[in-house]
Amino acid sequence: MIQLLGVVGSLAQTFLEGKVEKQKAKSEIMKTVAQHDSKWELIMAESTKSSFKDEIITIVVLIPCVLSFVPGMEELVKSGFARLNELPDWYQNILYVTILAGLGLKGVDKFRKK
Repeated sequence: MIQLLGVVGSLAQTFLEGKVEKQKAKSEIMKTVAQHDSKWELIMAESTKSSFKDEIITIVVLIPCVLSFVPGMEELVKSGFARLNELPDWYQNILYVTILAGLGLKGVDKFRKK
């Protein structure tokens, strides 16, 4: 009986050690992914220092907002948004992704779920 308890205890210890090692490996992988992700963000930030792309996108996105306050332009803005709403969904999605990528935002799938 004592031998059986010893074998069961040994098996349980081996099982738990395996679980701990698996968790350590998973933790190391997550750490490596996070490091690579932050390096990518630094590279992208450096490469866009001399780019005017995000300023242009910001201006284009804000134009309808500004025009909404200009007398006589309200109908033009409404008409423009109505026309944009008629675009196919796939094209609207391309516009979203293009703007988000141009601004350097990641995780478009997380943004879309909210």
